[in-house]
Amino acid sequence: MHTNRKARWAVRRFGLPTVVRPCPDCPSTRHRASGKIRVNASGKLLDVWLLLSCAGCDRTSKVPVHERAHVSSLDPARLVAYENNDPGVVRELTMSASLATKNGYRLDWAGTWELDTRMPLYALDDSRAFEVEVRFDLPAPIRAERLLCLGLGLSRGEVRRLVDEGRIHLPLPLDAKAHREFTFTLHGPGAVDSARLPAAAPGDVPAPSLRRSA
Repeated sequence: MHTNRKARWAVRRFGLPTVVRPCPDCPSTRHRASGKIRVNASGKLLDVWLLLSCAGCDRTSKVPVHERAHVSSLDPARLVAYENNDPGVVRELTMSASLATKNGYRLDWAGTWELDTRMPLYALDDSRAFEVEVRFDLPAPIRAERLLCLGLGLSRGEVRRLVDEGRIHLPLPLDAKAHREFTFTLHGPGAVDSARLPAAAPGDVPAPSLRRSA
């Protein structure tokens, strides 16, 4: 169903994920991005590492990004970004799930995001349907159910009831973890066939918006 009543939610970046892997010098398994990238050249071959700091002892460790890569294989602008510790590239590498998998560590996303629903949220008891576009400023994997609970201000049981009644139409299972943009539809009380719901009237006034933190 398509409706001109739309709300926009955004998963905002609140911080960078913690890298979880053993430290060889202390019992800690928590590492944070140091904000630095190291580039080492041997002739025309380059090694590029993301540098981490242990949260327990502050030991610096290296995460291989490129190993023995020919200089011609790297985009010149990308190489300059590596050499200048570009903050955007540091964030990208720290949040990279593929880099984590390649190097055998886990990313902990706790406390790294908040849900911003300041774009209009319509009243749940309104009989007319509305769509919610959920966008991600970072690739944090978050269960769809948790996003709905936070955004709608409802309990897990209430969200599951709305899904079971067909009032919430999701493009993914409630238990699935989303990290990319998706849109879901919420129908008003008593809706049976979403195709028969009345269209939005001009001049709709949205209810107050919400802002929820992870």
